[in-house]
Amino acid sequence: QVQLVESGGGLVQPGGSLKLSCAASPGTSAYAMGWYRQAPGKQRELVAAITSGGRTKYVDSVKGRFTISRDNAKNTVYLQMNSLKPEDTAVYYCNAVRGDIYRSNWPLFGSWGQGTQVTVSS
Repeated sequence: QVQLVESGGGLVQPGGSLKLSCAASPGTSAYAMGWYRQAPGKQRELVAAITSGGRTKYVDSVKGRFTISRDNAKNTVYLQMNSLKPEDTAVYYCNAVRGDIYRSNWPLFGSWGQGTQVTVSS
């Protein structure tokens, strides 16, 4: 069973930065990977995705502020978040993305990690 371990969240003031990490099971480097987030009372959404070759996609609300990257040798995916806003507050999760990231937001794996809480507040 795939394991996904997210870390790097915390409390930050508006305008601040955080870098999230996702340590995934060996073999996941072959998959497109994504960062999802779920705010209280809202559905989980895909905010950024990256193919195995490094092509990326972002939801409009984070474009220009978030950067997704990956280190395939370490089976790790990162999310650099800059210029954070209170509306970015959520639990952030990683998962593989099913199919073409430009056509799909669906997660591939049925199981999720514990997520990492990001709170943006003054």
